[in-house]
Parts: sequence; structure tokens; C-alpha cells
Amino acid sequence: MESSNPTLNSRVFDNARAVVGTGQTMTIQGTVNKAFVLLLVLMATAFWAWSKAVNPADAGQAGTIMVVSMFAGLILAIATCFKPQWSQMTAPLYAACEGLLLGVLSAYFERSYPGIVVQAVGLTFGVMLAMLMGYKTGFLQATPGLRKGLMIAMGGIMIFYLVVMVAGFFHVAPPGFLNGSGPLGIAFSLFVVGIASMSLILDFDMIEQGAGQGLEKYMEWYGAFALMVTLVWLYMEILRLLSKLRSRN
Repeated sequence: MESSNPTLNSRVFDNARAVVGTGQTMTIQGTVNKAFVLLLVLMATAFWAWSKAVNPADAGQAGTIMVVSMFAGLILAIATCFKPQWSQMTAPLYAACEGLLLGVLSAYFERSYPGIVVQAVGLTFGVMLAMLMGYKTGFLQATPGLRKGLMIAMGGIMIFYLVVMVAGFFHVAPPGFLNGSGPLGIAFSLFVVGIASMSLILDFDMIEQGAGQGLEKYMEWYGAFALMVTLVWLYMEILRLLSKLRSRN
């Protein structure tokens, strides 16, 4: 049983299952509650970072905040993946870092395309609710074929982004379609948004199965963290897609 989200894989769940019975167990409601807490933390730091980014006097500081929070969030995400037992501490810290990153990034996009942030936030939660409804009604199911296809697609996307990032250190320009607003650029963004959206189905499935198997209580924090990773990725890709569409006008 695998998820396209690397934070929700069978290794993590198998390790948690091995110590079942030592205390309280994971529940879906508990995971939802903790996801809500992480969302509040993210929103709080995002608003603070936004206020820094829109203030000309703090422009330099905002740039530093974005870079530091990006790398800090990456380190925390990796640590949480390897040590899910730490998630009750690392998950809120990760949410705080991602809030700082998204706050500054969103302010930059809003400056160029007024109203784009509200649209991106609305679409992100709209997609999440649509995926949740599709999953709960059985219309969208986490089939083995879907898991395999999404894992391949996500692996390709991650490798592509990594190559682009490393090439950037050597002043190599990224492919034009990555940030371009042409048909190919928009098609690429639509594809990535679609992959991120469908990843939510697998995340819902893994969390439901984890709760059904009575995993350790800390897995609620880990499940909430995993959902936050997907939602942050989805929001950023929707923001990129909307900016491409707006730049065509």
C-alpha cells in the first residue's frame, strides 16, 4: 500500500503499526483536528510575513524570510518523514515555516496580479472539498493503478524541479514552458495541478486506513502534516497557473 505523497507511505504506517496497543490510537477526527491546528498556524505566520512583504521598508527582510523559511521547511519535512514520532513537534514548526514562505510569495504575486491570492486560496480549498466528496462517495477510489500512475508522475515532477533548481545555481535558464504563459506552459501547470489534486485521494485513503488499523496517536499529527504538504504544493501550483493565465490578458 503506497501513496503518491512521499510523507504517506507504507513504511511509515508499518512502523507505527508495530507498536499498536501501547496507548491511544489514531482517529480520523483527531487527524482533522490537528490539520485544522496546523492550518491556523500556517495562516498566522502567513499574515505576518505578508505584512512584511507589502511594506517597502521591510522588502529586504521579506526576501530573507522567504529563503530561510523555504530551507527550514524542507529540513523539517525531511526530518518528519524519517521520524514520524517527532511530528507533534515538527509538524507545527513546518506549518509555521510554510506560512512564512507562502505569505511572502503570495504578496509578491498579489502585487503583480491583484486578487490572485483570493482566487488561489478559494480554488485550493474548492479542489480539496471536491476530492473529499469524490472519495467519500466512492466516485474516486485509491486503486492500485491510480497509486502507481501518480507515483510515476510525481517522481518525474520532483526530478524535473530538482534539475531546474540545480541548473539555476549554474545560471542555466529553466525551460520556457515552466514559467511561460504559452499553451505548453499552461498545459504543464494544469497537469501538475491535476497530479497534486489526485494525490489528495491517496492521502485520504491512507489516513482512513491508518485510523482503521489503530495506529499510534502521534500518527494523527503525521497525517495532518502530510495533508498540509499536499495542500501547500497544490496552492503554489494553482498560484503559478493563475499567474500564467492572468499574464495572457
